[in-house]
Amino acid sequence: MKAVAYRSYGGPEVLEYTDLPEPKVGPDKVLVRVRAAAVNPVDWKVQAGRLDAVMDVQFPVVPGWDVSGTVVRAGADAHEFSEGDEVIGYVRQDWVSNGTFAEYVAAPVRTLAKKPANLSFEQAAGLPLTGLTAYQSLVHALRLGKGETLVVHAAAGGVGSMAVQIARHLGARVIGTASERNHDYLRSLGAEPVTYGEGLADRIRSLAPDGVDAMFDAVGGGVVGETAGVMAADGRTVSIADMGVTELGGRYLFVRPDPADLAALSDLAERGELTVEVAETFPLERAADAQRLSAEGHTRGKIVVTVA
Repeated sequence: MKAVAYRSYGGPEVLEYTDLPEPKVGPDKVLVRVRAAAVNPVDWKVQAGRLDAVMDVQFPVVPGWDVSGTVVRAGADAHEFSEGDEVIGYVRQDWVSNGTFAEYVAAPVRTLAKKPANLSFEQAAGLPLTGLTAYQSLVHALRLGKGETLVVHAAAGGVGSMAVQIARHLGARVIGTASERNHDYLRSLGAEPVTYGEGLADRIRSLAPDGVDAMFDAVGGGVVGETAGVMAADGRTVSIADMGVTELGGRYLFVRPDPADLAALSDLAERGELTVEVAETFPLERAADAQRLSAEGHTRGKIVVTVA
């Protein structure tokens, strides 16, 4: 099969468009014909060796954890899916090796859910990692409730925009931090935008003088500490970008594959309550260019690699 892979740590330059054997399909896996795979910052961070201390790697590595595609074959004990099923997945396995930037991926059933029928394969590929990160942060970690006020830092980003939409679905009020050029976008999602920079805490406090109930940090850089004063006495904080949040009484979250959570996201998308914005698509052989664009950090919406 055609795939993009790397044989040593490095930047986009180590990616090769190459031929690799079709992956074996274990009893609890299905073989997915990949139609699209989203690019996430974690892909190029793993590729650069920045998570080597916590993740086992087996070279050559096919990058990519997000996928949308069609089931080709089910393993002996993979009764959840059948040939022809359209699926999405956050295909993070026990070691880093066989990712989704390929024509085929053998995906454990615990990483998959049905694809929302109303989303294109490109849109659907952008849902799993960012959607699960936001969903698990808000629903499981923060236990966000109706009528509460949530601050989302980096609200216009891939994870942040998912968090805004999920919070609104849960009945929460959302204050979202973003650059001014993204304020109209945040308003369209149902958030009240505030601009980054000096005086951020004062701007949030002016919108929520009694304090906010919860904070979700998707940007890091010390923003939780800078805005800690806007929290209500019993406020809760989760960060996906700053492990130091625990020193401030918050929680650090690293997303997990979860079929029930992924099915809930798929259902929200199918009901029109969750949208995925695709910024740009690249063919598989240009995956390195997709990574370079992702690393610039200025793109709103998902960057997606497509497989013909």
